[in-house]
Amino acid sequence: MDLTDACFAGAARQAELVRSGTVGARDLVAGCLDRIRRHDGVLNAFRQVFADRALADADQADARVARGEHAPLLGVPIAVKEDLALAGLPTTRGTAAVDRVADEDCEIVRRLRAAGAVIVGRTRMPELGLWPFTESTWAGPTRNPWSHAHSPGGSSGGAAAAVAAGLVGAAVGTDGAGSIRIPAACTGVFGLKPHHDRVPLDPERNPWTGLVAAGPITRHVRDAALLLDVLAPGEDCVAAQKTDPAPLRVAVSLRTWGPGIPVADEVRDVVLDTAALLVDLGHRVTRLDPDLRDVPGSAAFAARYLHCAATGEAALDHPRRLDRRTRAVAALGRAIPATAVRAALAQGHALVSHANSVLADHDVLLTPVLTRPPLRVGEWDRRPAVAALLAAARMTTFLPAWNVTGNPAAAVPAGRTRTGLPLAVQLVGKPRDERTVLALAGQLERTRPWTDRRPPRHAD
Repeated sequence: MDLTDACFAGAARQAELVRSGTVGARDLVAGCLDRIRRHDGVLNAFRQVFADRALADADQADARVARGEHAPLLGVPIAVKEDLALAGLPTTRGTAAVDRVADEDCEIVRRLRAAGAVIVGRTRMPELGLWPFTESTWAGPTRNPWSHAHSPGGSSGGAAAAVAAGLVGAAVGTDGAGSIRIPAACTGVFGLKPHHDRVPLDPERNPWTGLVAAGPITRHVRDAALLLDVLAPGEDCVAAQKTDPAPLRVAVSLRTWGPGIPVADEVRDVVLDTAALLVDLGHRVTRLDPDLRDVPGSAAFAARYLHCAATGEAALDHPRRLDRRTRAVAALGRAIPATAVRAALAQGHALVSHANSVLADHDVLLTPVLTRPPLRVGEWDRRPAVAALLAAARMTTFLPAWNVTGNPAAAVPAGRTRTGLPLAVQLVGKPRDERTVLALAGQLERTRPWTDRRPPRHAD
């Protein structure tokens, strides 16, 4: 098999190629490292690349294959976001403000290594994960493989750019307000935010007041299912995505989380087109535009978000090294009284029961991911902190409610803009029902494939 094709094959197929001996793990990992060397100077997807250890781990994987051993991700090159702890390295969280090194790998990395994955590097994010783009004054912008003038989104922007450009077989990101779904949508790959406590975040406890979930960013739905089975075993997600689901009750919503937020025509069109496709596939599709406690819910989320920015800044070794705009957001968070934060948490509990009562008569909710196509690099540079926060809230309005409720949600590629930029739809499932989300996403992939497309500048 051509090595470039293998690099773009995705984690599940790569595992099969290594297991069968069609491609050696060392050749595969070396091929990905070569692609990183040739392409990441422009993309800026990686904070660190672990070439020597990755090749050594690949050699061990080849030796295990020769002995007849098997592991789900044996020899597969994987990237992890820079907010996931790696032993002996600082957990930088998109900043230049951390010196302390982690004593041990986080549980996610331990599980990946135990499954045979080769961790080739850690990917970039915006400072403290605060923005739907991946840029900072000191690190520069991470760029979208489909258009270097555009952002891959954030905060898991480096992870999505690396997968879209065929630099790794899959990546793991985190999502506290859409940070897996945003970059997946911007780069034309699949991103799954599992139910909020499905994937263990140890050694962290309740990061971002419980808003954060970790999950896969992948080329194929089955890649994500495989990673989820490794990170949170017991559900057999791989089996769930293999076959078309029985007819589902699908609700379609274009209602934003708050009044007066415009949705671009191209975004609206891909949602309605996907809804029509689901009808053709035999699903029962109805329009449902629920009020998810729009004003109190979004206000409470904003209070939690700003509070998390403040606590994130306080945990850094050198907070003065943060960009001025990041410090301004943290200052807003420090100004929120503790009583207001407690009230916001209580409002979140109310939203959980309300949102799931809305979903009681439906299996899946279909919405946009973003209200507009991907941002241009530096598009909001001149905006002060509050203006940028408001713009981000409008752009991501369909996403953070599901961080508050915890429901699984996925970004599924769904077409292109007139200029060729990726567009996507969001599938939201019932609590802990990743299997249905994966099954429906898998059916959409088989019906309307997206993985045969490669960013032209990074196709070789």
